[in-house]
Amino acid sequence: MRWMKRLAATGFLLGSFVAAGPAQSADNYPSRPIRLIHGFAAGGAADTLSRIIADGLSKKLGQPIIVEAKPGAGGNIAADAIAKAEPDGYTIGLVTGAHAISAATYKSLSYQPAESFDMISTLVYYALVIAVRNDYPAKSLAELIAAAKQKPGALSFGSVGFGSTHHLAGELLDAMAGIDMVHVPYRGDSQSVTALLGGEVPVIVGTPVLLAPQIQSGAIRGLAVTSPTRTALLPDVPTVEEAGVKGYDVRTWAGLLAPKGTPPAVVAALNSATLDILKNPEIRQRLETAVGGEVRGSSPDEMQKLIQSEIAKWSGVVERAKIPKI
Repeated sequence: MRWMKRLAATGFLLGSFVAAGPAQSADNYPSRPIRLIHGFAAGGAADTLSRIIADGLSKKLGQPIIVEAKPGAGGNIAADAIAKAEPDGYTIGLVTGAHAISAATYKSLSYQPAESFDMISTLVYYALVIAVRNDYPAKSLAELIAAAKQKPGALSFGSVGFGSTHHLAGELLDAMAGIDMVHVPYRGDSQSVTALLGGEVPVIVGTPVLLAPQIQSGAIRGLAVTSPTRTALLPDVPTVEEAGVKGYDVRTWAGLLAPKGTPPAVVAALNSATLDILKNPEIRQRLETAVGGEVRGSSPDEMQKLIQSEIAKWSGVVERAKIPKI
């Protein structure tokens, strides 16, 4: 009887220890380096944003933040790795607007963009740029649209990958301007810019941070930005709407998330740390300069609602443009 009582007491204590484990780990979080995964090539906007955020969070949390790029499939390879990671707060991810677009462009995914993650916070919103090489005959977006109408299917445009916001921005332009450009996916912004300069494609949809130096040097001409107003980074580049495509508005975003099941206290700690560093004037300036956009943090719930609304928006675009799912 005494042995059974001891066994029961041991079992009770063990159960209490296991139950208390996540709370205890959250109290001590973080106690080792954190991995931050993103899904795009080195040197692009997502990589730049990840490194700025990693630097800020590392100083705030007192642990190294190791940035790991897993480019390909419009960010899906990285999202899959994040979804399947241990939900302990030591693997987090930076995703862009392409994260929600994937739900609209793929027949099936190994994860659910909204349900397979615990959201942390949005970081920044920014526009994209439609650009050509400087020696291209079309000097404006209106001239490019006119040329595309004369030869449907003859023009192609490059992007950072199938299912990216860049890709859908081009498809939406096709649909709203009544043209038919062929999409050519690349593995990241740098490759699409190289393809444009090398003459592989006549048009690309890219991020302001990478295209601005090329535009300022005269190698590339920015035809239009995809937001309804001009951007601070490229004030001389008109909007798509100014070119005559009324109602056109594409702005992407970036945010942080974690695998589903991450302890709520850890998510709260990451959200608090993120919002704190976004208030830092130096970090805000670096982020806004990096993408020519606007820093905007959020609660986990607000980011969840954003992704759900983006999925609905882009599903409608894909359906109207009759883009075949893969």
